[in-house]
Amino acid sequence: MNTQAQYLKAIYLAQQQADGPASTGAVADFLDVSPASANEMIGKLESRGLLEHEKYKGVDLTDEGIQQAREALQNYCIIERFLVEVLEVEEFRMEAKQLEGVIDETVAERLDTIIDREPQCPDCFDAEDDVCGLLDVAAEVTSD
Repeated sequence: MNTQAQYLKAIYLAQQQADGPASTGAVADFLDVSPASANEMIGKLESRGLLEHEKYKGVDLTDEGIQQAREALQNYCIIERFLVEVLEVEEFRMEAKQLEGVIDETVAERLDTIIDREPQCPDCFDAEDDVCGLLDVAAEVTSD
């Protein structure tokens, strides 16, 4: 089950890739859900004032939605980097996706003290590769 934060993060990344409004299909693809499920959650997020959805145009996050999406993305980067840099988990993407919905902000902050996150986070995230851009994934994973 995807959380509000995961949807906001997906919309934020889809908007960056599209350089404009995110399509419902792109959001569904990011989260591996049906377009109908994505549309339902988009409606809920719109009612909470986190985004604006115009049919056939797409989804735009409000300022509050952007702030929450960036916080979710930052927490996701923290989880990814902790899994790779500290625990040396090879399948870190899959693990990070499973953990992001259950690790709250307090735990993420504590993990952050261990990894010494860079100040450019979450702008470091590479949506195309679905990974923190500061990770040298090839070197980290093959160093076992």
